[in-house]
Amino acid sequence: MAPRILLCGDPLGRLNQLFKRVQSVSKSAGQFDALICVGQFFPDSSELLDEFLDYVEGRAQVPIPTYFTGDYGVVAPKILSTTSKKAENQGFKMDGLEVCHNLFWLRGSGKFTLHGLSVAYLSGRQSSDSQFGKYNQDDVDALRALAEESGVVDLFLTYPFSAAVSDIPAGVSDSSCSDFTVSELVMEIKPRYHIAGSMGVFYAREPYLNADSTHVTRFIGLAQVGNKNKQKFLHALSPTPTSTMSPAELSAKPTNTTLPPYTLRDGAAESKKRPNDSDSDSQYWRYDVPKRQKNGSEGGKLCFKFVCSGSCQRGENCHFQHNAEAREQCRRGVCLDLIIKGKCEKGPECSYKHEFQNESIQRKPRSENANRSKECWFCLSSPSVESHLIVSVGESFYCALPKGSLVEDHILIIPIEHLPNTLVLSPEVESELSRYQNGLRNCYKSQGNDAVFFELVSKRVSHANLQVVPVPSSRARLLPNIFSLAAEKLGFKLVTKKFSDSSDGRKYLQKEYNAALGLFYVELPDGTVLSHTLEENEVFPAQFGREVLAGLLKIPDRADWRNCKISQEEEGKLAEDFKKQFQEFDPCQ
Repeated sequence: MAPRILLCGDPLGRLNQLFKRVQSVSKSAGQFDALICVGQFFPDSSELLDEFLDYVEGRAQVPIPTYFTGDYGVVAPKILSTTSKKAENQGFKMDGLEVCHNLFWLRGSGKFTLHGLSVAYLSGRQSSDSQFGKYNQDDVDALRALAEESGVVDLFLTYPFSAAVSDIPAGVSDSSCSDFTVSELVMEIKPRYHIAGSMGVFYAREPYLNADSTHVTRFIGLAQVGNKNKQKFLHALSPTPTSTMSPAELSAKPTNTTLPPYTLRDGAAESKKRPNDSDSDSQYWRYDVPKRQKNGSEGGKLCFKFVCSGSCQRGENCHFQHNAEAREQCRRGVCLDLIIKGKCEKGPECSYKHEFQNESIQRKPRSENANRSKECWFCLSSPSVESHLIVSVGESFYCALPKGSLVEDHILIIPIEHLPNTLVLSPEVESELSRYQNGLRNCYKSQGNDAVFFELVSKRVSHANLQVVPVPSSRARLLPNIFSLAAEKLGFKLVTKKFSDSSDGRKYLQKEYNAALGLFYVELPDGTVLSHTLEENEVFPAQFGREVLAGLLKIPDRADWRNCKISQEEEGKLAEDFKKQFQEFDPCQ
């Protein structure tokens, strides 16, 4: 049976009126599964604040599971900041952060499944920062990566109308609500339904064709709750999930289907493009290539899909460059913005390489390592190394506290050689790693804790670091379930293997490791190994291990290391304290 969904435009805090209408519709048409609100959810003045807070604070009940994207307005920062800090909302929760019972905030961008429907969303207007009510380039990039996954998106939720909807009806007064980024995303994602608000009108456009796709897209724009012009603000929908449809059902085209309503980005005349026109591949590139970039054509454009994935379904018919050199730089971990735009604007937050990797240098590992060590935080010869955090140095490894540690005795085991991960070690070097692991296990055990080891093996990680976090022995039994549940919420599964000897677990991981793909793994106190092999181009959450443990330890506010920064003097004291605790267990003493 197809799910029954209610769609709503900007509530503007008028929750009494909204939910009264929802209950009235449900009484006459039957119960609905969920309510989705697009546009501004919070009040725009203090007059409706008491009414709004009655629901948020539990004095009134939200009658139906309600999802919203418009995270701005009166009291939005206060309520949503509190929501973000709740233990149950930690981690990468794309299916909504719970504000109160039956009320869920869709933050930033994401994709999740709702009663079988694939739902993608982009919350707010474009901005370079991450204020409430704004989305930034990171949100767009994440959504683009999610759009690369197989399967058709059923519902795409945005704040503004897409600028691609060039034939919007009369009565729309605020042209600033049209967004070209949304247009580009709609063209890439090709959802079956695109839902938007904040234009002050109800508008259900005729279905239109998509380039290189058999199914059509329907656009629905919704008015504000309680608007004076009596425009429709609530719309019922009961779409069959794509996952249960046959190819014939999915490709069916109503008699009123039109050509794509895309508007040219430069504001020139409207372009009614046919799916097989040469210009219809505009979604396959992202930026003009700077002339200084040596890519075979000055001022040309790189094919975004080819650079990211190594393939493009248009093949020789693609009008943009399939540049193998650019693709190779991407595979070597060079920042994609640097490759395509010639610069990166993310600053120190970007974890990719910001210089091109020359092939001739790759063939000289020792020279390469010498060059890298000058800029790598983890190389002992680097001027950037934080030496005051080091607590032990061996032949092939050293131990140090991380910046912004999760707990006081959080430790990193780091190879002295510039290696990409700890799964490429020789047996001799692996033996020293095992001694360090056993030393830390015994040190933690003396304090009533067990050791959890985890590592992300990825092109994004240039110098290996195996993270070690102490967990109270009384809570260690919860580890397998909490990691598995967190993985399932993110849409992947962890493979579980149990070994009586930890060295056997490491041998298993070395066999599972695929250098072309990457791996995330956790070694648990009872000998269990949890692992996930990354798929090609998979965007894996870099802080996944830390966020799961922050939830288990009930310190969700420390899930982000940036929230845990302390002074260098305090860091040095923590390191000295741990040295004393670790002295009798340190294999290098």
